[in-house]
Amino acid sequence: MDYVFRALADPTRRSLLDELFKEDGQTLSALEARLPMTRFGVMKHLRVLEEAGLVVARRRGREKLHFLNAVPIRLVHDRWVSKYAAPWAATLSDLKHNLEDKTMEKVFEIYIKTTPERLWEAITDSDLRAKYNFGVGVDSEWTTGSRYVSDHPQAPGSICEGENLEVDPPRRLVQSFNALWSEDVESEGTSRVTWEIEPVADSCRLTVTHDELREGANNQLYGGWPMILSGLKTLLETGETLTTPGSLMYSQSSA
Repeated sequence: MDYVFRALADPTRRSLLDELFKEDGQTLSALEARLPMTRFGVMKHLRVLEEAGLVVARRRGREKLHFLNAVPIRLVHDRWVSKYAAPWAATLSDLKHNLEDKTMEKVFEIYIKTTPERLWEAITDSDLRAKYNFGVGVDSEWTTGSRYVSDHPQAPGSICEGENLEVDPPRRLVQSFNALWSEDVESEGTSRVTWEIEPVADSCRLTVTHDELREGANNQLYGGWPMILSGLKTLLETGETLTTPGSLMYSQSSA
């Protein structure tokens, strides 16, 4: 976490994050035009943010797009803020998303000390998935073209469903995504979620890309990813579950 604190300590780098918060997926040229500094200076600050995991760069044709990654900020919150604040304070730290977001793609990245096989199991095993996914499991045959459905024992119906578009264990899983937990999100239609696992020494880099979102889509569709990935990391590295607003949702409604 030292890299995260170091990156956030600089006001220029915070300004870059603010610009990506306003409009995600920007090119270097676009960011340069928004800040009073040279192209080299912007590149230097972006490099620090990428090393801290706060920015993820993805190539789209000839362009290199930069995305704000909220997961490290979520991890800082879970380790430090939640120790001293009431549980509801976590709902105030959604630093990435809001209802005015106009982008079509969201990218989340996290490093987990585990093996690709164990990480793949945590993604596809229903019991393990429920431990970090707000209590929601997933059932599927996990073959290309097969269907999947996610349920919670206390929910009146399915939480989400879709098709496994590409299944390549333990490296890559591409799924269509239809949210069903409310009429508002159900009306958003079908989007796509891609899980990519890359071994890095004794760890794995997990990148989750949620794209094909409607412009201005309801942020409930993608706003929970930082909590989900933080919970996944905690589970695989410590064996413990992580309390988040999402994990409390059904337990509070049943109290």
